[in-house]
Amino acid sequence: MFKEFRAFIARGNVLDLAVAVIIGAAFGKIITSLTDDIIMPLIGKATGGLDFSSHFVRLGDIPADFKGSLTSYADLKKAGVPLLGYGEFLTQVVDFLIIAWVIFLMVRAMNRAAAALEHDKQAPPQHTDSAEVVLLREIRDELRASGKTGGGAKSTGTSRSAKKLPLEGE
Repeated sequence: MFKEFRAFIARGNVLDLAVAVIIGAAFGKIITSLTDDIIMPLIGKATGGLDFSSHFVRLGDIPADFKGSLTSYADLKKAGVPLLGYGEFLTQVVDFLIIAWVIFLMVRAMNRAAAALEHDKQAPPQHTDSAEVVLLREIRDELRASGKTGGGAKSTGTSRSAKKLPLEGE
Protein backbone atom coordinates (compact mmCIF):
# COMPACT_ATOMS: atom_id res chain seq x y z
CA MET A 1 0.00 0.00 0.00
CA PHE A 2 2.90 2.37 0.75
CA LYS A 3 4.31 1.81 -2.76
CA GLU A 4 0.97 2.67 -4.30
CA PHE A 5 0.74 5.82 -2.20
CA ARG A 6 4.29 6.82 -3.17
CA ALA A 7 3.47 6.23 -6.86
CA PHE A 8 0.31 8.31 -6.48
CA ILE A 9 2.21 11.19 -4.89
CA ALA A 10 5.03 11.00 -7.43
CA ARG A 11 2.69 11.47 -10.37
CA GLY A 12 3.16 14.86 -12.00
CA ASN A 13 -0.45 16.02 -11.85
CA VAL A 14 -0.64 15.48 -8.08
CA LEU A 15 2.45 17.61 -7.54
CA ASP A 16 1.08 20.24 -9.93
CA LEU A 17 -2.16 20.28 -7.96
CA ALA A 18 -0.30 20.70 -4.67
CA VAL A 19 1.68 23.62 -6.08
CA ALA A 20 -1.52 25.16 -7.42
CA VAL A 21 -3.23 24.91 -4.01
CA ILE A 22 -0.28 26.55 -2.25
CA ILE A 23 -0.03 29.34 -4.81
CA GLY A 24 -3.81 29.73 -4.75
CA ALA A 25 -3.81 30.17 -0.97
CA ALA A 26 -1.10 32.82 -1.19
CA PHE A 27 -2.95 34.49 -4.06
CA GLY A 28 -6.15 34.46 -1.99
CA LYS A 29 -4.37 36.34 0.81
CA ILE A 30 -3.16 38.94 -1.66
CA ILE A 31 -6.67 39.39 -3.05
CA THR A 32 -8.14 39.63 0.45
CA SER A 33 -5.65 42.35 1.31
CA LEU A 34 -6.39 44.12 -1.98
CA THR A 35 -10.10 44.01 -1.24
CA ASP A 36 -9.92 44.90 2.46
CA ASP A 37 -7.15 47.48 2.31
CA ILE A 38 -7.59 49.14 -1.09
CA ILE A 39 -10.86 48.46 -2.94
CA MET A 40 -13.39 48.55 -0.09
CA PRO A 41 -11.93 51.75 1.43
CA LEU A 42 -12.10 53.38 -2.03
CA ILE A 43 -15.71 52.26 -2.39
CA GLY A 44 -16.38 53.58 1.12
CA LYS A 45 -14.79 56.92 0.23
CA ALA A 46 -16.84 57.14 -2.98
CA THR A 47 -20.05 56.44 -1.05
CA GLY A 48 -19.44 59.04 1.65
CA GLY A 49 -17.34 57.18 4.22
CA LEU A 50 -19.25 53.91 4.32
CA ASP A 51 -17.32 51.16 6.12
CA PHE A 52 -18.73 47.90 4.84
CA SER A 53 -17.06 45.75 7.48
CA SER A 54 -19.21 47.34 10.19
CA HIS A 55 -22.53 46.82 8.42
CA PHE A 56 -24.51 44.16 10.19
CA VAL A 57 -27.86 43.41 11.76
CA ARG A 58 -27.90 42.07 15.31
CA LEU A 59 -30.17 39.04 15.58
CA GLY A 60 -29.87 38.29 19.30
CA ASP A 61 -29.23 39.76 22.70
CA ILE A 62 -25.88 41.06 23.86
CA PRO A 63 -24.40 39.15 26.83
CA ALA A 64 -24.43 41.00 30.18
CA ASP A 65 -20.65 40.74 30.56
CA PHE A 66 -19.94 42.27 27.07
CA LYS A 67 -17.24 44.95 27.28
CA GLY A 68 -16.61 45.75 23.59
CA SER A 69 -18.12 48.30 21.21
CA LEU A 70 -21.75 47.87 20.22
CA THR A 71 -20.90 49.02 16.69
CA SER A 72 -17.97 46.63 16.19
CA TYR A 73 -18.85 43.59 14.14
CA ALA A 74 -15.67 41.79 15.25
CA ASP A 75 -16.30 42.47 18.98
CA LEU A 76 -19.93 41.34 18.84
CA LYS A 77 -19.04 38.24 16.83
CA LYS A 78 -16.28 37.36 19.31
CA ALA A 79 -18.80 37.67 22.15
CA GLY A 80 -21.08 35.14 20.40
CA VAL A 81 -23.86 37.55 19.44
CA PRO A 82 -25.82 36.24 16.44
CA LEU A 83 -25.24 38.71 13.59
CA LEU A 84 -26.21 39.08 9.96
CA GLY A 85 -22.97 40.55 8.59
CA TYR A 86 -23.96 41.76 5.13
CA GLY A 87 -20.99 44.14 4.96
CA GLU A 88 -18.55 41.29 5.47
CA PHE A 89 -20.52 39.23 2.95
CA LEU A 90 -20.23 42.05 0.41
CA THR A 91 -16.46 42.16 0.99
CA GLN A 92 -16.22 38.39 0.40
CA VAL A 93 -18.26 38.71 -2.80
CA VAL A 94 -15.82 41.35 -4.08
CA ASP A 95 -12.93 39.01 -3.16
CA PHE A 96 -14.55 36.20 -5.09
CA LEU A 97 -15.25 38.36 -8.15
CA ILE A 98 -11.64 39.55 -8.30
CA ILE A 99 -10.26 36.01 -7.97
CA ALA A 100 -12.76 34.68 -10.53
CA TRP A 101 -11.84 37.47 -12.98
CA VAL A 102 -8.10 36.81 -12.65
CA ILE A 103 -8.59 33.05 -13.05
CA PHE A 104 -10.79 33.68 -16.09
CA LEU A 105 -8.05 35.83 -17.65
CA MET A 106 -5.39 33.20 -16.92
CA VAL A 107 -7.49 30.33 -18.34
CA ARG A 108 -8.33 32.45 -21.38
CA ALA A 109 -4.65 33.19 -21.98
CA MET A 110 -3.73 29.51 -21.56
CA ASN A 111 -6.49 28.44 -23.98
CA ARG A 112 -5.29 30.94 -26.58
CA ALA A 113 -1.70 29.78 -26.16
CA ALA A 114 -2.76 26.13 -26.48
CA ALA A 115 -4.83 26.92 -29.59
CA ALA A 116 -1.91 28.78 -31.16
CA LEU A 117 0.41 25.86 -30.37
CA GLU A 118 -2.06 23.38 -31.85
CA HIS A 119 -2.44 25.57 -34.94
CA ASP A 120 1.34 25.68 -35.37
CA LYS A 121 1.51 21.88 -35.08
CA GLN A 122 -1.18 21.39 -37.72
CA ALA A 123 0.16 23.90 -40.22
CA PRO A 124 2.79 22.38 -42.48
CA PRO A 125 6.10 24.14 -42.27
CA GLN A 126 6.50 26.50 -45.18
CA HIS A 127 9.97 26.51 -46.62
CA THR A 128 10.95 29.26 -48.96
CA ASP A 129 13.74 28.13 -51.18
CA SER A 130 15.88 30.44 -53.20
CA ALA A 131 15.36 30.71 -56.95
CA GLU A 132 18.57 28.75 -57.55
CA VAL A 133 17.37 25.81 -55.45
CA VAL A 134 14.02 25.78 -57.26
CA LEU A 135 15.77 25.86 -60.64
CA LEU A 136 18.13 23.04 -59.68
CA ARG A 137 15.19 20.92 -58.52
CA GLU A 138 13.40 21.51 -61.83
CA ILE A 139 16.52 20.50 -63.75
CA ARG A 140 16.87 17.38 -61.61
CA ASP A 141 13.23 16.46 -62.12
CA GLU A 142 13.50 16.98 -65.90
CA LEU A 143 16.60 14.83 -66.07
CA ARG A 144 14.88 12.08 -64.10
CA ALA A 145 11.81 12.26 -66.29
CA SER A 146 13.84 12.01 -69.52
CA GLY A 147 16.02 9.19 -68.16
CA LYS A 148 19.26 11.10 -68.52
CA THR A 149 20.60 10.51 -65.01
CA GLY A 150 23.01 7.87 -63.84
CA GLY A 151 21.31 5.07 -61.97
CA GLY A 152 24.09 3.36 -60.03
CA ALA A 153 24.99 3.83 -56.42
CA LYS A 154 28.37 5.07 -57.55
CA SER A 155 28.41 7.59 -60.33
CA THR A 156 31.30 7.60 -62.77
CA GLY A 157 30.27 10.80 -64.39
CA THR A 158 28.97 9.14 -67.57
CA SER A 159 25.41 8.34 -68.32
CA ARG A 160 24.28 4.83 -69.22
CA SER A 161 22.37 6.19 -72.13
CA ALA A 162 25.31 8.14 -73.48
CA LYS A 163 26.15 7.08 -77.02
CA LYS A 164 29.64 6.36 -78.02
CA LEU A 165 30.81 9.04 -80.36
CA PRO A 166 32.89 7.98 -83.29
CA LEU A 167 36.46 9.10 -83.20
CA GLU A 168 38.22 10.44 -86.18
CA GLY A 169 39.56 7.72 -88.24
CA GLU A 170 37.21 5.04 -87.02
